Formats: sequence, structure tokens, C-alpha cells
Amino acid sequence: MKEKQKGILYIITAAFFFSLMTLFVRLSGDLPTMQKALFRNLVAMVLSWGMLLYSREKIEIGKENLVDLLLRAVCGTVGLICNFYAIDRLNISDANMLNKLSPFFAILMSGFILKEKAKKEEWLAVFIAFAGALLVIKPGFSMHAGPAFMGALGGFGAGVAYTFVRKLSKNGVKGSVIVLFFSTFSTIVTLPGFVLSYQPMTWKQLTYLLLAGAAATGGQLAITAAYAYAPAKEISVFDYIQVIFAAIWGFLVLGQVPDVFSFIGYGIIILAAVTRVLPEKTSEIKK
Repeated sequence: MKEKQKGILYIITAAFFFSLMTLFVRLSGDLPTMQKALFRNLVAMVLSWGMLLYSREKIEIGKENLVDLLLRAVCGTVGLICNFYAIDRLNISDANMLNKLSPFFAILMSGFILKEKAKKEEWLAVFIAFAGALLVIKPGFSMHAGPAFMGALGGFGAGVAYTFVRKLSKNGVKGSVIVLFFSTFSTIVTLPGFVLSYQPMTWKQLTYLLLAGAAATGGQLAITAAYAYAPAKEISVFDYIQVIFAAIWGFLVLGQVPDVFSFIGYGIIILAAVTRVLPEKTSEIKK
């Protein structure tokens, strides 16, 4: 299997796990944002430590990678907190739309940081997938400047974080170490907010938050692997498949029935993804 194909497989896997995370966070009910954020990171931190201890791998970073590792953690944490902030203050659809700007930022920042500049057709594929996502998300555009800016900043933070993930992977830092550093950093940053806003939970809510954290861990490991194998310009479009997975969980678990516009959106996302694979397959057949 080629590097790009592995990258596509991993980013689709990440989309699956992140959609599960969103579902479990939704099922956990009305809890403070920082409480949900802490569990998302705490479980990932514990599982990451467990996997490293079980594998008996040495945690090797290298002094030359410390700054990039810190920037990845900072950008990822900012992206997470800003996204949660926007969700609390905007319509969920508007907050999701702003968060889905992350693939654009990932491609843009890859050009600056890694010199991996996208071609016109690669930008076009991401734009088409984003348009399909808008049909599903249906933003109301009833946004206030502050929360909207924070939502966009959340998408920017996530996109920049993915860029540093690729840079660290190319420099030989293992994915498990990247996830461990990020989850530990995020747990420390969100802990004060968790303590100040803590709200008692039922066992059911606690279970859902633990499942959300486990799903987030799977998503982080998968997306870290994805950007290790392929640049953002080649695989970012597949990030929008998360919208389709979310729709499936919404139908199966929450009883949400998609409308006609949603189905059109799913088709557009799938079409955009397929167009990124077909040219490569066609060239292979000609050979």
C-alpha cells in the first residue's frame, strides 16, 4: 500500500473515531465545557501512557523537536478550547461550520511551514467538500463577532496543529509520543477550568465522557498517523467524511432523519473524495 493510500485510510479512521467522540459528548448531557474537555484529554493521556509502557518504547524527542512539539500542543489545545467556546455560544451548526475550516488552514500552513504547496485542483476538491458539508450542517449565519472569531480560531488552531504533526513525524517523532505530549499538555491547561466549573455527574454521564475520551484517543492516533504518511494537500478532503459518519450516528442513535439537502451534501463530499483517488488509479491502469 502506498504512503498516500495509508494516509487516506488513517484520516478516514480518524473521522470515524472523532464522530464517535462527538456522539458521546452529546450523550453526556448538559455539563460544563471544560469538564467535557478535561475528560477528552485525560483519558487520552492515560491511554497514551499505558500504550507506551506496554510497548516499552523509549520516549525519544530530541532537543530540535521540542519547540515544534510544544507548538503542536498549544495550537491543538487552543483549537479545542475555542471550538468548545463557540459551541457554547453559537448555534451548533455555525460552530461546526467554523471548525470545518481546519482542512483549509492545514493546507495553507503546510505551504508556509513545510513548503508543501497545493495545486489548484487540490484546493478545489477541499472547497467542494466544504460546500457539501455546509449543505449537511446548514449554518444559520446568526453569529456574533466574538464567538465567531473564536470558532474560526479553533479551526485555525486545529489546522496548524496538523501541520506540526506532519513536521514532527517527518523528523522521526513517534505518533504515540506526539499524542501523549498533546494530551498531557491539554489536561494541565484545562484542569483549572474543570475545578472551577465542576458539576456532579451520574454514572451514565461519566461513562459517556470516558467513552468520548477513548474515541478521541483513537482519533488522535489515527490522524497523527495520517499526516505522517501524506501531506495535507493530498488527504485533507477526506476529513469531511466525518460529517457522513456523524449523520449515521445521528440516525441510528438519536433518531435524526437527514433531509434532501443533507443527502445532496453527502453525495458532494463523496464525489470530492473520489476525485482525489481516481486520477491516481487511472494513471496506474495506464502504466
